[in-house]
Amino acid sequence: MSRDSNSNNKPKKTKFTPTRSPRPAPSRATKPSVSSEEKPEKKVREPRLMSESEAKSYEKTFNKTAGKRTGKTFGPAKKFTKGDKKIDYKKPFKAFDRNDELEKTRSFVQKRRFDKLAKETPKETTRLNKFIANSGICSRREADELITQGLVQVNGAIVTEMGYQVHKTDKVIFDGQGITPEKPVYVLLNKPKGYISTTKDEKARKTVMDLVANASPYRVFPVGRLDRSTTGVILLTNDGLMTKKLTHPSFTMKKIYHVTLDRKLDRADLNAIAEGVRLEEGIAEVDSISYIEGKPRNEVGIELSIGWNRVVRRIFQRLGYEVDLLDRVMFAGLTKKNIKRGHWRILTDLEVNNLKML
Repeated sequence: MSRDSNSNNKPKKTKFTPTRSPRPAPSRATKPSVSSEEKPEKKVREPRLMSESEAKSYEKTFNKTAGKRTGKTFGPAKKFTKGDKKIDYKKPFKAFDRNDELEKTRSFVQKRRFDKLAKETPKETTRLNKFIANSGICSRREADELITQGLVQVNGAIVTEMGYQVHKTDKVIFDGQGITPEKPVYVLLNKPKGYISTTKDEKARKTVMDLVANASPYRVFPVGRLDRSTTGVILLTNDGLMTKKLTHPSFTMKKIYHVTLDRKLDRADLNAIAEGVRLEEGIAEVDSISYIEGKPRNEVGIELSIGWNRVVRRIFQRLGYEVDLLDRVMFAGLTKKNIKRGHWRILTDLEVNNLKML
């Protein structure tokens, strides 16, 4: 028998394929059909009446007819109202001026120093050590030592009692000189033309005291003098010892002047002034004299230490020149920098210390 016959007689294996029963479709509840007659009617919303405040705010914000906003806008308006002020944006703003700001700052500083001095004005009676300290001689502790050593007199009597009270009218003497209870004040003035350097004038002319009337709660006095037509720096103070030191002939205080002559100064005359010009008091010696760079030859700068009356004018008059303008630009190391003509300022502590060290 052949293989083919045997293979044909073998039973064939049947392939099993599992059958899945289909899932039942989810049951959807069918909505009952409702006829147009049975369909409920929609509720019509009744309009709500506005309150009086709501109606006013609505009128301010929107236009009833056009529906446009009628409030304030920030468009190209000429003016914008802020409170009670109206700002005009078309008006040009003031340019920033540094000089004005510096002047305001100086005015504020001067006012603060003036208020500080006003608070320190002495009362009816003052302790003797404070009286001495306020005069600028020394500190309170050092004043106590001077009192215990018997170096201070009040109304002609030596006082050694600690805590002794003195009145404004009492005469206090230390080292043979009378002292005042006022705190020393130093005012630097840029004197203009037409003012005289005295405390009062019989002819009722303008004085430097009119310019520094509000500079100090104490009465100050000019140190030295400038004639009526001379301009420039001048110091005013109530410190008697400082005044004596700066004006005494034994103390050579340097002064620098800017001189404007009626004509050009010859080189020979300039050399003659540098060597010394003879005047009534003697030979007027100058520390230095030179032409001013960038200026015509009729303007010179002169530095000298002598304090004779009208000495600069008389030096040039001796050589046949007339002084048209005379301006003192420096006195005892103090200059008129940042001080306008006719204005003043209080010296700083550093400047006062420099004066005491001269």
